[in-house]
Amino acid sequence: MEVEGSSKKMIATQAEMVEARVPLAYRDQCAHLLIPLNKCRQAELFLPWKCENERHSYEKCEYELVMERMLQMQKIREQEAKLKQPQSQSIPLIPKTANA
Repeated sequence: MEVEGSSKKMIATQAEMVEARVPLAYRDQCAHLLIPLNKCRQAELFLPWKCENERHSYEKCEYELVMERMLQMQKIREQEAKLKQPQSQSIPLIPKTANA
């Protein structure tokens, strides 16, 4: 399943996410890494020094998604700035008078 505007594909299916009880807010392209992380956390009684590999891979995936969204937003802002730039130059802020 392809997500529009993202280079990463959805690996976990809706059924897998429902079965693993993944909250709606966390059902993104990294959910396939969150499912084994949550299982590991439950098995290890949520000890913070356990499941480090799973947590690192999940957090790296989330970080890459955030960086990708930031780059996309930066491109959008640059495109909007290019569109606004010619308009602001064509209309002078102070009109020229007939005598000047």
